[in-house]
Amino acid sequence: METPVFEEFDPASDCDCPGCARVRRFPIPSALPGPAARTAARKALVIGAAAGAALVALAPVPAVAAAHAPARPGDPPGDEPDTPQGGEAPLHGPAGGPAKPGTGAVAPATTRAAIINRAKKWITAQVPYSMSAYWSDGYRQDCSGYVSMAWDLPGNEWTGSLDTFGVRISRDQLEPGDILLFHNPADPQNGSHVVLFGGWTDYTHTYYIAYEQTRPYTRRQATPYAYWSNSARYVPYRHKGLADGTGGAQPTVPGTKTPYPGRTAFGPGANNAYVTQLGRLLVARGGRRFYTSGPGPRWTNADRRATQAFQLAQGWKGAGADGLPGPLTWSYLVEGKGKDIPPAAGTASAAATASTASAAGTAGAVSAAGAVNTAGTARTVSAAGNASTASTAGAAGKASTASTAGAAGRASTAGAVSAVSAVKAVSVTSAASAAPPAVVPGFPGRGTFRPGSHDAYVTLLGRQLVKRGFGAFYATGPGPDWGESDRRAVEAFQRAQGWRGGAADGFPGPETWRRLFS
Repeated sequence: METPVFEEFDPASDCDCPGCARVRRFPIPSALPGPAARTAARKALVIGAAAGAALVALAPVPAVAAAHAPARPGDPPGDEPDTPQGGEAPLHGPAGGPAKPGTGAVAPATTRAAIINRAKKWITAQVPYSMSAYWSDGYRQDCSGYVSMAWDLPGNEWTGSLDTFGVRISRDQLEPGDILLFHNPADPQNGSHVVLFGGWTDYTHTYYIAYEQTRPYTRRQATPYAYWSNSARYVPYRHKGLADGTGGAQPTVPGTKTPYPGRTAFGPGANNAYVTQLGRLLVARGGRRFYTSGPGPRWTNADRRATQAFQLAQGWKGAGADGLPGPLTWSYLVEGKGKDIPPAAGTASAAATASTASAAGTAGAVSAAGAVNTAGTARTVSAAGNASTASTAGAAGKASTASTAGAAGRASTAGAVSAVSAVKAVSVTSAASAAPPAVVPGFPGRGTFRPGSHDAYVTLLGRQLVKRGFGAFYATGPGPDWGESDRRAVEAFQRAQGWRGGAADGFPGPETWRRLFS
């Protein structure tokens, strides 16, 4: 008979059969890495093959190999492992039995930091995947059990019940500690999955850090939104019981009309509807001068300065006026409480000045300090008891309809009116000269000015470059699409400041922006 041909075969490392599980747990010496081990394994294989051939020759009985775990079609190695799950169950104690009953869809109070810290414990422990085993903390070692543990739920939930502990949100509202849930009613145990959202990897918001329980054990890795497959069927949810004011529809400050979305909704890099709402509230409270455009969903320095102006108007100092809205600032804005943002310093009211001049004219005399004659020359007028229509020079108590004080500078009724008009003109001129300088628009962030960007701030930048004399690089536009013309114009402006190297790379930073608009 022909000598059988053998080839080395290494079963999948995540095989669930008892033999493979024991080898993973107690590796035999021949399975250890190294040239010697491989040589020994080959020798053993040859000897075993020869013995097997002899046995077959003596007794031709067909041998049946032990079956491994069923194949999993469509499983991208290293990316999307199979994640079957168990059903809803209570927590389990060390002995393997239920430790305590569940309490229904009541989400206990927690924080985002606590959720992520709990999730990291299984990452560190490398908890193996299982839909029937329970870890030492009582939670089932599958995807829904892992999220139940991270959310500190009272029992082991599954994808069909996790949504009752959360509030559905949008993609733009996702923050660390939220979940992405896919429940497939047609195949709930093998066709569903849930992951914990750990934050976006960059400003494009196309990849995020996913914490998930998968084969062979818990992992944390960058994942395309919403997942490797069935992406359109994943739904984001937020824990109902978040104690930092971002859970569900529960505001941090009682009585607020709009719930406070949390501090992470504001600040550099924030881009969401809450930023737009904040800007509109600030504009309604006197903050229009801080915005050259918008307000919009992208957080800018204009939002920070307007928020800080509102906080200072309330008399808050230090950390209470840092320009980032906290729960108290938010409640004041949405409920219309507190003081409005005062006008900029130096903008005197022309109406107040005119009313003062009018009062002086009613008395029938202009004071020595503020009197202006028809030719614009200051005069000294006696005011004691003088109730005449026109001022009289050099006599106290004289009352005549028309004064004939006898020189080119005599005052008449027309002269008094002219004097009041001159005072008004002076006051209006002084108010205009005291107008505040133009406000530099808030820098929208470096990510706004990159290849592929389409933003109104790109247009604003280009127009300012043209205004400053750097428009020779534009054949058309400027427009909202960032291009090489924008980059070259910015580079020319940076070099005009005396900058070189990386400081003149053609991409505007905060200092380039400030100098360009100052």
